[in-house]
Amino acid sequence: MNVPVWVCGVIAAAFVLSAVMIVWLYRRKTKKTLERIVDMLDMAIDGSFTQEVFDESLLSAVEAKLARYLSICALSSKNLLEEEEKIKGLISDISHQTKTPLANILLYSQLLSEYELSQDCAVCVKALSAQAEKLNFLISALVKASRLETGIITVLPKPEAVQKLLDEALEQILPQAEAKGIFIAKENTEEDTDIYACFDLKWTTEAIYNILDNAVKYSESGKKITIRAISYELFCCIEISDQGLGIAEEELSKIFTRFYRSGAVSKQEGVGLGLFLAREIVAAEGGYIKVSSTPGRGSVFAVFLPKTNKKE
Repeated sequence: MNVPVWVCGVIAAAFVLSAVMIVWLYRRKTKKTLERIVDMLDMAIDGSFTQEVFDESLLSAVEAKLARYLSICALSSKNLLEEEEKIKGLISDISHQTKTPLANILLYSQLLSEYELSQDCAVCVKALSAQAEKLNFLISALVKASRLETGIITVLPKPEAVQKLLDEALEQILPQAEAKGIFIAKENTEEDTDIYACFDLKWTTEAIYNILDNAVKYSESGKKITIRAISYELFCCIEISDQGLGIAEEELSKIFTRFYRSGAVSKQEGVGLGLFLAREIVAAEGGYIKVSSTPGRGSVFAVFLPKTNKKE
């Protein structure tokens, strides 16, 4: 029995139409699934994601697993935010609760030192005052470091004259250097004195001061510290050279970690937070610090800050 050609054509067309419909429905379903996944991701980014009910198809299984993953991420993010808020509150409490007692200890030790005391009492009062000062510095440094890490303190870089940064850092360190008999030289050409970089003046001054403080602390009387600014294409480099103890090669990668102190300086005062703070501050401004050193001959710290030609 011969089937008419037109019947074969209808059957073929039906098959083609069915295939097209199947493909169209599959693509439509896939598109809807992808759209739902995109919506879930958008809600997760916005923090408004909520779990929904899905069917048992393969694509819906993908949706369900993604939804579960996003729910876990949202919960983790919420827990992290809550922990961060607790840490911020704890830091504020520590800062507030210790400020008054320490101030009182320092005040009373200073008042005691003004009286005529026996030699033994005078030694005790001096030791009390020194330890109170050390404790005050330690708590202050810890609070600063924690505030930087948790974002309580925000570094706000803006175009500033590098010369102003050097002048303020030197003004803070000079009394200590002079008391120890250490000469600090600022070596710059006329071109170098007109460099502008992007940094937060207050915090970067503290970073430079911390490096200078280490240079003074670990240098002998009569030694020299040199500071200069060097202009490069993208960065301004503040180079601080000293003639101090130097740093062993195996310790160069450790000196910027919190509380690290070399065995060579363990008998000298310090808590190992100065360089840690300096690195955190400079990194928050988009810069970095490099160091080279030769034990017994001194160290060179290079602080790189993003350069700018803009003047305010």
